[in-house]
Amino acid sequence: MPVFRCSVSLAAPLDAVFSFFSSAGNLEVLTPPWLRFRVLTEGEILMTRGTQIDYRLRLHGVPLRWRSVITAWEPPHRFVDEQVIGPYRSWIHEHRFGVEERAGRGPVVIASDEVRYRAPGGWLIDRFLVAPDLERIFRYRTARLRERFGSPDD
Repeated sequence: MPVFRCSVSLAAPLDAVFSFFSSAGNLEVLTPPWLRFRVLTEGEILMTRGTQIDYRLRLHGVPLRWRSVITAWEPPHRFVDEQVIGPYRSWIHEHRFGVEERAGRGPVVIASDEVRYRAPGGWLIDRFLVAPDLERIFRYRTARLRERFGSPDD
């Protein structure tokens, strides 16, 4: 199963970063506009183990529905969402949040993502479509997070 990993250092308190990720509505802020991503679940979404969230997006112009379920919820350090309906054979996205001490800079929050997935069509679709898309999506996400929380490397 392919695995995509990335992380970003943020100049904000751990509780503030985790709180931001705890709001399903912020997924729209972190998702590139070219995906036309929208949360469909109405009302306030209480994030906890077992929470299901429905989305709509366009992937390469194809409209898709996606449902994920939170399968692990360990504030403020970790949560996992898994696709139960959507375009992938399997999609397990683990979010981790930790604090690292940096000399002369104090504590820094590290937000890490690990996505284990199986694309329909196998390695060929993964290599030419999915993997490049994930790189673009997470580059966008990293930029938005740095804009919101700042980067300790600035």
